[in-house]
Amino acid sequence: MVVDSSAIVAILLEEPEARSFLERLSFSPRNICSAMSFVECVMVLSTRAPGLSLERFTQSMSDFAIDIAPADPAQASIAANAFLRFGKGRHPAKLNLGDCFSYALAKSLNASLLYKGEDFGRTDIVPAVAQGAQP
Repeated sequence: MVVDSSAIVAILLEEPEARSFLERLSFSPRNICSAMSFVECVMVLSTRAPGLSLERFTQSMSDFAIDIAPADPAQASIAANAFLRFGKGRHPAKLNLGDCFSYALAKSLNASLLYKGEDFGRTDIVPAVAQGAQP
């Protein structure tokens, strides 16, 4: 299962969806996020949870059993096409750069995507949690 930065941030900030996301992570045989999502998490958390160090965040990723996948040329191509199809300013999904790389990783692995929000629901991605199952 691919994990988007929105789900990771929701867990670390103990948002309402955190528990269901943690349960989903625990049932998945493999959890992975893109390197771009890792950086996006650091960017968001540096503002929303400034006391969380990079070391603690990295440890949390390990605790959640989320591996970080490097981006490769094939994923870059999928991400670019995702932007052209679903990108901010082009489509109601409004995918940003980090979203496009989560999308690309999920597509390249033929995996579902764990995310918070409605953006990916407006694409052709397979959600890891059914829309109605999220609190």
